[in-house]
Amino acid sequence: MTNTSRKTLVGVVGAATAALLFSIVPQFEGVVLRGYLDPVGIPTKCMGDTHDVVVGKAYSDAECRESLETQLIVHAEPVLKCTPGLKGRVYQLGAAVSFAYNIGTAAYCGSTTARRFNAGDYRGACKAMNESDSGKAQWVTSGGRVLPGLVKRRANERAICEVGL
Repeated sequence: MTNTSRKTLVGVVGAATAALLFSIVPQFEGVVLRGYLDPVGIPTKCMGDTHDVVVGKAYSDAECRESLETQLIVHAEPVLKCTPGLKGRVYQLGAAVSFAYNIGTAAYCGSTTARRFNAGDYRGACKAMNESDSGKAQWVTSGGRVLPGLVKRRANERAICEVGL
């Protein structure tokens, strides 16, 4: 039994942020009840899970919900570790975990977004999710090309992040 299997997302991020994540991540990732290759060839299943994927294998709704919760915990814990000020900030934490779920926790923790959250510049952190200081779109490419789905996702994550600021 892995350590995360005893944890719940609610226990890690709180009920409101967990509810937000269970709502937005499937919208951003889509729901595919089988293993497949994403637009840049990464083996993926369920709701964007790239862990232990068998391409072509069918996955049940229950397996996909469990994999989503496990992977959200795997991403939420490092987000809270590298940006501890987000604890209890429902929308900013939800946006940050969704962002990290997509770009990876190492990229998130090294990002301008994380640095600005830690400096208390929440508006600047949210802006950096999809726009550089020069106004150029960022975090919207994969495999060297701009993906319209990433452009939309980043705009939505930024909007969620800005709620209540």
